[in-house]
Formats: sequence, structure tokens, C-alpha cells
Amino acid sequence: MNISNWLSAAMLNAALRNTAFTPPAAVFLALYTSDPTQADTGTEVTGGGYTRMPITFSAPAVEGGKQTVKNLADIEFPIAAADWGQITHVGLRTAATGGNLLWSAPIPNPRTIQSGDKPKFLKDSTVVRFVQ
Repeated sequence: MNISNWLSAAMLNAALRNTAFTPPAAVFLALYTSDPTQADTGTEVTGGGYTRMPITFSAPAVEGGKQTVKNLADIEFPIAAADWGQITHVGLRTAATGGNLLWSAPIPNPRTIQSGDKPKFLKDSTVVRFVQ
């Protein structure tokens, strides 16, 4: 996953400038029809029953030499009440609406979500690695 500009600045300020960082109370998985980019400029799905879904992660563990966390449970989105378009990216956000982008990543196999579909991400499929 790619770290956002907002989180990069917050981490650098906390680690190197003694600036307080308040972590989000919860993290939410968001779906995008375009790359959110590090600047949070992508197009998130809207309407048709779409809502961001809460996501929880495992404790960090070293995998392949990098600190890694994975989602602890399957994440099921609501049944699409309208076509959502082709989902190309996911993002981790600090709030159910609004908030800040934390990380984003392309989906390996983009999928078009049509009315009646129910997107699902399996346990351990959303992975965040601390890349140095």
C-alpha cells in the first residue's frame, strides 16, 4: 500500500519534531474507481447503498523483512443498490465519511460492481507493509 501525504507528514512530525499525533479511533476501508494518489485526489464510490466499512488489523509482524499488518476478518460491503462502476483501488481512511486517507493500493483484479453485487474482501487480503 502507498502511504498518503497526510500520514507521511503526521508521522515525520511525530517522530522528528515532537508533534503529537492522535491516531484515528477507527479505520475504514474505502473503494475507488480511480487511484486515490498520495494526495487523496481519487474518485471514491458514492451512492447506490455504498458505505465505507470498518477494518481492524493484526499486530505488526515481520514478513519478508518488513513490518506487516493484515485485516483480521472478512470485510463485506452492503449489497449495491445501483452500479458502482469498476473498482480499481482501495483506501484506508480515518472516518466513515470525510476524514483523511492513510494508505491506498490498486486492486490486483479490478472488478465492476453492478446493482445486486456484494463486494467482499477476505481475511488477510488487505495488507499494509512498512516500506523503507
